[in-house]
Amino acid sequence: MSVVLVGGHERMEKIYKNTGKDYGCRTKVFTKLEKNLHRKIGDPDYILIFTDVVSHRLTDIALKVSKKKKIPKMRVHNSSLNTLKLALEEITS
Repeated sequence: MSVVLVGGHERMEKIYKNTGKDYGCRTKVFTKLEKNLHRKIGDPDYILIFTDVVSHRLTDIALKVSKKKKIPKMRVHNSSLNTLKLALEEITS
């Protein structure tokens, strides 16, 4: 399963990826706006958005990609490791 994580803290990118790996997910992390983000997101199985530390533009792009490609999404209002684990448990079950 592949998951795209939008938002969160830059210093925790590696931790987010390793946690995803623990749950059997290939994880891409986008903590800030990048050029051609809509292409870089690709076709994941799920999009997870941390809404507490993310720009509105980045959120809008992720939501548009989700809607256009019919990818399920989840918004969580905290970017902690525990929140990520709970979300991954829900996604992978």
